[in-house]
Amino acid sequence: MNAHSWAQTLQVGEGFRLADIDPESTPGYHGAKAEGTRDLKKGLEELNELQERLFAESRVGVAKDSVLLILQAMDSAGKGGIVRHVVGGVDPQGVALTAFKAPTDEERAHDFLWRVEKRLPEPGFIGVFDRSHYEDVLIGRVRSLAPADEIERRYDAINDFEAGIAASGTRIVKVMLHISRDEQKSRLMERLERPDKHWKYNPGDVDERMLWDPYMQAYQTVFDRTSTEVAPWHVVPANHKWFARLAVQELLLGTLQDIDPQWPAADFDVEAEKKRLAAS
Repeated sequence: MNAHSWAQTLQVGEGFRLADIDPESTPGYHGAKAEGTRDLKKGLEELNELQERLFAESRVGVAKDSVLLILQAMDSAGKGGIVRHVVGGVDPQGVALTAFKAPTDEERAHDFLWRVEKRLPEPGFIGVFDRSHYEDVLIGRVRSLAPADEIERRYDAINDFEAGIAASGTRIVKVMLHISRDEQKSRLMERLERPDKHWKYNPGDVDERMLWDPYMQAYQTVFDRTSTEVAPWHVVPANHKWFARLAVQELLLGTLQDIDPQWPAADFDVEAEKKRLAAS
């Protein structure tokens, strides 16, 4: 598959049902882990060059586009691995990573999108949201952290917000990493059994796990209400970490290929500078 085929295969469309997606599957990809690891490494070379071109445009003031990768998932689904193994493979100067936590008192005093708007990527950058404004209609709904009418308002507010972002030149890539309940249990147990992973374990993860079905219902509503033409959702089966990383990399590749950033032309006389340098 090319990068654009990945987007079509994984994109949430009309009639989409999360319950129909097998977290163990590798839709559209027929290779095994060895091939996936090889393709990830190969694709990273192109991703790195495209990202560097995009960032180079920002350095000379000609960049108009940016990319925003939104990662949502249940705990232990692999968001950190995406950040390390995909986004971490490009020049960090051109990446703006935000890991949203519970809102502060100051943030609660504003609309839920206030803190998100402040973290949007500038032209020439790839922004990454490790969790995002969607927490406000996922946890917010499941845990009843806001009245039902306020949750309803937020879906339309998100659509309007993202439409404005897209119109300003930001390409939005929204990804839900979809793991099974059994796979999550296995990954959480590994964190408990390995002292080097204890720092990753949060007892609250088990509390959230007890609400698995309500969370799946909340995600389905998110897809129904906020997968739009300018900001569609992509659901990536994530039981196989190698596949999830490859899929997200291909989604980013397709987005950057569409932007097609170019190396900025020199604003000085190259030959004259060669002579000056040679004589120095």
